[in-house]
Amino acid sequence: MITGENFIGFKRSSKGHIKYRTTNPRINTENEWEFSEATVDEINEAMSLAVEAFNKYKTYSGNEKAKFLRAIAEEIEALGDELIDVFCKETALPQGRAMGERGRTTGQLRKFADYVEEGSWIEATIDQADPDREPMPKSDIRKMLVPIGPIAVFGASNFPLAFSTAGGDTASA
Repeated sequence: MITGENFIGFKRSSKGHIKYRTTNPRINTENEWEFSEATVDEINEAMSLAVEAFNKYKTYSGNEKAKFLRAIAEEIEALGDELIDVFCKETALPQGRAMGERGRTTGQLRKFADYVEEGSWIEATIDQADPDREPMPKSDIRKMLVPIGPIAVFGASNFPLAFSTAGGDTASA
């Protein structure tokens, strides 16, 4: 599962020369996987692809966005015990906490999916026109919330899943 490479778009990349390892705080040893720090070029490519993806994704219906969020939850669950093992090695938190946080994360994704699908988040309002209003006619005014662009989430290390990588902060973004 862990390659240490960065995912940029649909491909893996590891152009950076700076490498690092995580530490297992329970036994105070480095974990076996090595990560490549992203280069400026890799970051710029990722941001360009994020803008491109946003321009497409913002046109998706609530149902399509909900389907996407539910698919993420299913993929997290499909990682199974391997995700739990890595979680425990990198945090020294117990397996039960890891399993609970995974459940919380997938639950958050599904709740956001329900919310996006239901649609009230756009806060659509219509202020009807009144052509007979004095001293001048009132225009029809319509308002709704719209996505504004790609979002970067800097996650919390004390909740590696539920508030970081895939949890509420990222799901809401």
